[in-house]
Amino acid sequence: MATFISVPLKKSSEVDLVKPLSKFVTMNYPAGEEQTEYIRALEELNKLRKNALGRPLDKHDSSLEILLRYFDQLSAVEPKFPFSENQLCLTFTWKDAFDRGSLFGGSVKLALASLGYEKTCVLFNAAALASQIASEQNLDSDEGLRAAAKYYQLASGALLHIKDTVLSALNREPTMDISPETVGALHHIMLAQAQEVFFLKATSDKMKDAIIAKLANQAADFYGDAFKQCQYKENLPKEVLPVLAAKHCIMQANAELHQSILAKQNKHFGEEIARLQHAAELVKTVASRYDEYVSVKDLSDKINRALANAKKDNDFIYHDRVPEVKDLANIGKAALAKATAISPPLSQKFTDLFEKMVPMAVQQAMGVYNQRKAETVNRLVGTMREATNLCNGVLASLNLPAALEDLSGDTIPQSIAEKSRAVVSKGGLQSIEQLIRDLPDLMTRNREILDESLKMLDDEETTDNELRSKFNQRWNRTPSGDLYKPLRTEGANFRSKLDVATHADGVVRERFNTNCDMITLLCKSEGELNAAIPSANPAKTLQGSEVVNVLRSLLTQLDEVKREREGLEGEIKAATFDMTANFLAAMEQDRSINEEALSLSQLDQQYGQYNQKVQATLRTQEELLGKVQTAHQEFSGLKQSNSEANSREEVLKKLASAHDSYVEITNNLSEGTKFYNSLTEILLKFQNKCSDIVFARKTERDELLKELQQSIAREPSAPSFNAPAYQSNLAASAAAPGPGAANPTPAPRTVFAQQQTPQQPQPTQAKVQQPPARPPPPSFTPQGPTFNTGPVPPAAAAPPGGNPPPMAPPGQAQGPPYPSYQGYPGYYQMPMNYNPYPMGYSMPYMPYQAQPGQPGYPGAPPAGQPYPGYPQQPPQQQPYYPQQ
Repeated sequence: MATFISVPLKKSSEVDLVKPLSKFVTMNYPAGEEQTEYIRALEELNKLRKNALGRPLDKHDSSLEILLRYFDQLSAVEPKFPFSENQLCLTFTWKDAFDRGSLFGGSVKLALASLGYEKTCVLFNAAALASQIASEQNLDSDEGLRAAAKYYQLASGALLHIKDTVLSALNREPTMDISPETVGALHHIMLAQAQEVFFLKATSDKMKDAIIAKLANQAADFYGDAFKQCQYKENLPKEVLPVLAAKHCIMQANAELHQSILAKQNKHFGEEIARLQHAAELVKTVASRYDEYVSVKDLSDKINRALANAKKDNDFIYHDRVPEVKDLANIGKAALAKATAISPPLSQKFTDLFEKMVPMAVQQAMGVYNQRKAETVNRLVGTMREATNLCNGVLASLNLPAALEDLSGDTIPQSIAEKSRAVVSKGGLQSIEQLIRDLPDLMTRNREILDESLKMLDDEETTDNELRSKFNQRWNRTPSGDLYKPLRTEGANFRSKLDVATHADGVVRERFNTNCDMITLLCKSEGELNAAIPSANPAKTLQGSEVVNVLRSLLTQLDEVKREREGLEGEIKAATFDMTANFLAAMEQDRSINEEALSLSQLDQQYGQYNQKVQATLRTQEELLGKVQTAHQEFSGLKQSNSEANSREEVLKKLASAHDSYVEITNNLSEGTKFYNSLTEILLKFQNKCSDIVFARKTERDELLKELQQSIAREPSAPSFNAPAYQSNLAASAAAPGPGAANPTPAPRTVFAQQQTPQQPQPTQAKVQQPPARPPPPSFTPQGPTFNTGPVPPAAAAPPGGNPPPMAPPGQAQGPPYPSYQGYPGYYQMPMNYNPYPMGYSMPYMPYQAQPGQPGYPGAPPAGQPYPGYPQQPPQQQPYYPQQ
């Protein structure tokens, strides 16, 4: 009786995981021990896939363990790599587990760039292998029963998990074997078989009949549900539905059998007989309808013996009334079989090969956090630099501290000399000109990389649109326009950054042109610089005055503020905090990451104190600059003013401003160069990403084109139609063998005359006349009608008296039967009285020509008389029958 259904395995094409994943690792992780470890782990993952899918699997626990370990590793690695069509594109190809015309037959194979698809198919194989292992167990042993129940429940749980997740994992129509309807039906079958195993275990353990009856009744319900799920599926194999129907009846019969034992124990002898009779009817149904698939002889004998004994005892002793089956109390149910919940890890020996690699969600959160952090640092540093530039601008406009150092009026102020030496030490005019010349080349290179990347997407999208318009709905892959939206958004962002950078380069170049002359003057030697500055002695009388000392004190305090800012800038840039642990904890706790709340909280905690210090330096600078401007007004009022003094002061201001501009322009150009170089690396990665996805799309396009071409080639070129009758008859005549053929030619039913010989020309007009003498009907058997090839034997010349041959109805021409000739083209079996020529065409009469060695036909009977040996017919007018 133990007939169990198992699920076949899916087959997968080989996929190289190492190459694309290694490329991602090398692009996103710095070279070193960590990168080497990840690449080694990728090789192990590829080897694990080959062991799980690249070879036949034995029906053993070890094979199932390999499948489950690969599924667990896929579940662990899925959040750590950006598997998608537009990022890390890995195409997995799987064939339908069921052949065409077999269980739930459908599409043969499907290729998708989805790790969720790979996980679904691997889990399906795990369920299939578990069902096969369970079906191989020895159900006569306690250990075998426990193992079978375990594996059937695992298979049921895996199939139920696929049913709930397959559509969201694939985002498109799956193959029939993993469709929700199919895996749902298979889930019910596995659950019913697990419940049956529990029934067998209870029977083996000789548990109470009440419990066994409930287990059997529940198994019958499960098999009934499975039957309902399967009966509307197409292309079912002949054994599935009969087995399910038989198991439903068998489990019901077992439930009735054990419930009858309980009724006997309770002295309800009529109920006992009624239940046994119902069980016997169920078993009889199985034996009569499904004996080919399930044997119930032992169960039938057991029930019949119990029924005979019960009837005997009741007839002679108890005389209890036997109730109707519909009046019997319902048997309870006990569902012990439950689908195993699928929650990785499923393998007992699983260890994550990428344990140190953080998930992509954490990596993305870290990327956004680092961007927020950079914005915070840039804002604080920018605020301090703006304040310093403002301070330098105000002091330069007041010619400080040069005005205090130029009290003699005939030497270079110390501050101007130091600024000149600083400009020369940084490369002077040549270094800044070289940086300016390099920027356009860097910018052009980045634009070319970006344009080339987007052109690849444009070309592939154009080809995809052309093929989509050509094949319409058959071109059933994701449109390139939808797939490339994130890449185009990223490309537009890069282009926007390049446009902003180009505008900033123009501003820097314009500022350099404005200060070029003064920067050139600062680059000269001290003597040339002193000669270029006009001489004057405007403040000689102010040496040692109180206002000069006040200004010098204020300038010293401003320098202290600048140095404090430089220290703060270094501290702000050096401040680091690893948010990985916080994001991982949040992901583990909430299954999601609220990056904004966590990042803002940490940034406020980390940079709040620096923000307060920056604001304090701003307030101090504002207060000091106010005092400097007040003291400078007093200082300017005390100076002796003349044209030479004013000219000298103006030159000193321009020199101080040129130094500040040189420093700022140099910093801007250095940052611009660094920006372009960094952007080049990013754009190269973007280009590689575009190249990879375009290559993957081309590969997918070629495969889809090949499939479409094959399907188009298999389609009929035109709809089926029926050829006219005369064409079929003409073909039959052409295909008929000649006179020398082994088989004789039956009487043709065609309007076309045979080719005439010169000795017998065809008459131009044929008169309607009586048909020629006809031979007796050929002898044939219903199994395979054949014509006699030799002379007609005497026994065949006249039919037996007690079995006359049938005659045609009145008003219809009598003709020979039309048996079908196996392998004889052009002739088909027709009804005995079929007449294709009721209209009576005028045809010429062709006399019969006997073949050598063949006797001639007998002469025709008198007009209006039937052939000898045929039943007498009333005189009637014979319609025209086509002659040969």
